Amino acid sequence: MNIGQASNASGVTAKMIRYYEQIGLVRPADRTDSNYRNFTDRDINDLRFIKRARSLGFSVKEITNLLSLWRDRTRPSREVKGIADGHVADLRSRIAEMQAMADTLSALSDCCAGDDRPDCPILNDLSGDKPAVAPDQSQA
Repeated sequence: MNIGQASNASGVTAKMIRYYEQIGLVRPADRTDSNYRNFTDRDINDLRFIKRARSLGFSVKEITNLLSLWRDRTRPSREVKGIADGHVADLRSRIAEMQAMADTLSALSDCCAGDDRPDCPILNDLSGDKPAVAPDQSQA
């Protein structure tokens, strides 16, 4: 099947298929006599695998490792679990960082009157001028 058909079958855009081929995430598709890409069922399965892994936030490097493990029927599942567990830990860390950012921005927003005055604690904080949010004295 050609790249358009492969795109429809896998749910991966033709542009991304070309990119994955360029970076070596998928093997280059065979070519027809007229130099069109010719994708096999295996290629489509690989593309679906990649799409799902990307939707779970795995990096290209992690996907490369996972694809290799998926193709190796003799691999121990602990290697796959290790990659997944490492990714979960990374996601949880990023979630905590984003929650801290959201909390900070929420506190800054609460300090901002949001009226016609030019004074803005949010901009003050971003510029490093002065702390917009006073430390909570009740926790001291």
